Amino acid sequence: MKMQESPEDYLEAVLVLSRELGNVRSIDVANHLGYSKPSISVAMKRLRENGYVAQDDNGYLILTGSGLSIALKIYERHMVLSQFLISIGVNEETAKKDACRMEHVISDETFEKLKQLPR
Repeated sequence: MKMQESPEDYLEAVLVLSRELGNVRSIDVANHLGYSKPSISVAMKRLRENGYVAQDDNGYLILTGSGLSIALKIYERHMVLSQFLISIGVNEETAKKDACRMEHVISDETFEKLKQLPR
């Protein structure tokens, strides 16, 4: 199933925040992405309904196997693309913003070739 950009960003945010904070709530995702809590709550509900995220009794978000798989893929793309752009002289802030957009549209083939470039 092809996922849209926003849900991928939400899953990536849950992954990053879980590594930073341990436990992640919707409000943490909202603050991290700069979105409103109601918008994130609706998005998390959809992700739960589609089996990408679970929520425990304390309200903490947990990536399911399929959610984790997508989050890891997007996170890897973000890191590789950011590092590549920085290595060719793009300033770090711009590189991270551009990588965030590029990570959703780059083909698997192109991304694999990019990963093979010497660093």
